Amino acid sequence: MTDQENDLSAARLPAPLPSPLPWYARPAARAWTCAAPSPDARAFHASLPRYASTALHELPLLAAELTVARVFVKDESSRFGLPAFKALGASWAIDRILARDAHRAPGPGGARTLRFVTATDGNHGRAVARMARQLGRRAHVFVPDGVHPAAVAAIEGEGAEVTAVAGSYDAAVRDARAAAAAPDAVLVQDMAWDGYEEIPALVVEGYATLFAEVDAQLEAAGAESPALVAVPVGVGSFAQAAVTHYRSRATVGLRSGATAGLRSGRGMETALLAVEPVGAACVLASLRAGRFTRVPAGVTAMAGLNCGTPSSLAWPVLRDGLDAAVAVTDAESTSAVRDLAELGVSAGPCGAASLAGVRAALTGTGGAERRAALGVGPDATVVLISTEGAAANPGL
Repeated sequence: MTDQENDLSAARLPAPLPSPLPWYARPAARAWTCAAPSPDARAFHASLPRYASTALHELPLLAAELTVARVFVKDESSRFGLPAFKALGASWAIDRILARDAHRAPGPGGARTLRFVTATDGNHGRAVARMARQLGRRAHVFVPDGVHPAAVAAIEGEGAEVTAVAGSYDAAVRDARAAAAAPDAVLVQDMAWDGYEEIPALVVEGYATLFAEVDAQLEAAGAESPALVAVPVGVGSFAQAAVTHYRSRATVGLRSGATAGLRSGRGMETALLAVEPVGAACVLASLRAGRFTRVPAGVTAMAGLNCGTPSSLAWPVLRDGLDAAVAVTDAESTSAVRDLAELGVSAGPCGAASLAGVRAALTGTGGAERRAALGVGPDATVVLISTEGAAANPGL
């Protein structure tokens, strides 16, 4: 590495984190297994006209900074023409909803009768609205306080009706649930609660496509299966998809197809790190308490992660299958946004949270102990999931 690269790497180091670090670790999670996700969602996505794997960027400067062998960033800044990964879950869930309801007689409005209703911090709502528009359906999206006006305008630009809610994401979900009780409506939510599990489970199935892409892309790059994968967390549905992928029995032992070249058994060796905002770390709070826990959501630039209640479907999977969780500040996320931009990766504050979280976990006071808990050594491959591009949150 050149002196200039060393200078850039040193300059990229964040300010010291407050002590104690908001942190949880459970290395025994790597021994937990679960059923593999259905491959049907990936086949469905591959059949769509605009489908393409999103980029997986290798960033050697970050590898040098973090003292690991290789660092890759999964770049979700353009997924089906939208600036976030959410269309994977929304498209699959809506397709399955329509297949399920195909036998029902159309109402007076024909195919346009059914409305898709959802609550969102931005990206999920736009994905639902886009799918509704493409299918000639209507969408009604409830948006809580704190979502940037440009993100709201983008949802409206998809033709959706948008209702602003004076309150938190949880309040927006309550209002969406009430609106979806109408006979011409269906709730397409990316979180679950008692009695509402089927559609959130479909959303999670849709997210599995992203991780299958990562497997194939790492193999193409001649990389090991990752020692560490960092995922931004809101209600936990995306993290549920990550845990299900890496802890499924299909990853234990040699895998077939596109992943056959990855090291045998590394599915059990991949550590999974959840990253949340300090003001809305409901999964971290639940893990620390050992039980499902709600927290009051604050105000954060990481709007898509500003969730105070975990998904009830995700919680038991995260409890058993997550290795670690960390909470980061807006300043740390914003710094990561700038650093990724310098390296050619467009990331919003939610997407950049994965880099901020890995920095918090692997560096600073106690970093050696946290590395040991995660099983991350100098020969490790690290994957950061950047769930949104800068266009998803233009407020920075």
